Amino acid sequence: METSQPGYSETKEAHLKRLRRIEGQIRGLHKMVEEDKYCIDVLTQVAAATKALQAVALGLLDEHMAHCVANAVAAGGDEADTKLKEASEAIARLVRS
Repeated sequence: METSQPGYSETKEAHLKRLRRIEGQIRGLHKMVEEDKYCIDVLTQVAAATKALQAVALGLLDEHMAHCVANAVAAGGDEADTKLKEASEAIARLVRS
């Protein structure tokens, strides 16, 4: 049961806004390295960008669970098992990162 819209469709603009901000952080990191900034300052900014990406990932995962997985589980069958397995694998990837 593939839906026509992703689970994050209602918050798409907020996600895009966050990703644009992260994109700016990454450009700033690039500039810091080009300008030979102090290692710890660069690492601090890497940590901030990583945390920001993790926040986006957790938001997307939450929306996926509430929308895609919940709908598949309600419908039952093989699709429910597939969506639960996908969600479990996504969580495992986030935990390892």
